[in-house]
Amino acid sequence: MSFTYIKAPDTIPHWIDGKPVEATGDAHKPVFDPALGEVARQVGLASEADVNAAVASAARAQVAWGEMAAQRRARVMFRMKALVERHSKDLARLITREHGKTLPDAQGEVQRGLEVIEFACGIPQLLKGQYSDNVGGGIANWSQRHPLGVTAGITPFNFPFMVPMWMAPVAIACGNAFILKPSERDPSPSLLTAELFQDAGLPDGIFNVVQGDKRAVDTLLAHPDVQAVSFVGSTPIARYIYETAAHHGKRAQALGGAKNHMVVMPDADLDQAADALIGAAYGSAGERCMAISVAVAVGHIADELIDKIQTRAAALTINDGEAEGADMGPIVTAEAKARIEGYIDTGVKEGATLVMDGRGLTVPGREHGFFTGATLFDQVKPGMKIYEEEIFGPVLCVVRVDTFAEAVALINDHAFGNGVACYTRDGRTAQEFANRIHIGMVGINVPIPVPMAWHSFGGWKASLFGDHHAYGEEGVRFYTRYKSIMQRWPDSGSKGPEFVMPVN
Repeated sequence: MSFTYIKAPDTIPHWIDGKPVEATGDAHKPVFDPALGEVARQVGLASEADVNAAVASAARAQVAWGEMAAQRRARVMFRMKALVERHSKDLARLITREHGKTLPDAQGEVQRGLEVIEFACGIPQLLKGQYSDNVGGGIANWSQRHPLGVTAGITPFNFPFMVPMWMAPVAIACGNAFILKPSERDPSPSLLTAELFQDAGLPDGIFNVVQGDKRAVDTLLAHPDVQAVSFVGSTPIARYIYETAAHHGKRAQALGGAKNHMVVMPDADLDQAADALIGAAYGSAGERCMAISVAVAVGHIADELIDKIQTRAAALTINDGEAEGADMGPIVTAEAKARIEGYIDTGVKEGATLVMDGRGLTVPGREHGFFTGATLFDQVKPGMKIYEEEIFGPVLCVVRVDTFAEAVALINDHAFGNGVACYTRDGRTAQEFANRIHIGMVGINVPIPVPMAWHSFGGWKASLFGDHHAYGEEGVRFYTRYKSIMQRWPDSGSKGPEFVMPVN
């Protein structure tokens, strides 16, 4: 295997039925190098015919794959695990060049995606049913989990390898075919992923990639042969994906936006809390759905906490993601940079105190790159746009409250419920916080509480549409149908026709 896409071509194609396929239409979008602010390549956008070809390939291949023994499917995942480990730096470089995050951060993304592949290696155990002998009248009862068929994943720009791996390994190991519609902003990692799956022994058609925009998404959502759709992105689109999929009778798992808070109690180690906030707010230029974007300072510690944050933020090295020692890279596109800096403008107009202003940052030698510096607001209030909406950039808002109860009420009143953290030394406070907070993922002295691969990822409220969280055992449930079987043999005796509800 040549691994063609370690050096991405000038025009990024689809991957259908085990090979690269050029888009049939004329629609293309530029893919930027965000550090230089220059177009690096183009990506061909799928027509309906392209999507239909991918679905047809997946449907043909899935039948035999779904009937294959789970252990044989697991062996493909074991080989995929080894290949991703071998090519982790190649994947990371592709991520950095098109997304902009620093190379160490990109390598961390690959590792977190790899962990879900490792989880999928255990699929024979995960697909085991339950058995009950002699539930009554000589009847045995057991359960099975069956694949759905063709499934699809629509993934965001901020994690072009990790988020597809939240979906595809579990879906495929469960016996489904999977069609990936990656972000058109950083499409190259999806092609290397497809080549790695092929080299791992995955049959052609089981993993397809269609590059595209809304047309590709809508075609997947309406296609009668696509049984389930997974999505990660903004809340308005998540709601649209969920409602449209449901309208077409599909199963949907749609993870939306976030406004993640971190409560800092008066008894907290403020140096530890400030370090955590710097990494969680400004890592990956804030382009993470689990980034901390609101620090809730409880009691008298607000001024000291802000001083510590400001000192650390001023020392950040912002540069090309491949530059040695870079803490933060560029924003993914010029449009995203303009949107983020528009929020900063709005925060100033709304009356928040701008402690650090990241607008207008330039990096020597990268003057046209899409850079925004670390930004810090104080005196942010509920109702302000910068508090209510997801900014998805390196902007940290500080809200001051007097008590723990106010902090909990503030967070529970917010529309989003993705992630939250609390820094404290007190065990009772930690327990109360974990129990009373209405958020899907909670960290106690952990700033970004992303669950491990054998647990599951997902928020509450407007951060999740659907019944299942991503990956882990929740992912196995999402990508399978449950079947209950009851069996009795003829020689166990018959009472003749029975006209009442059977009971034990």
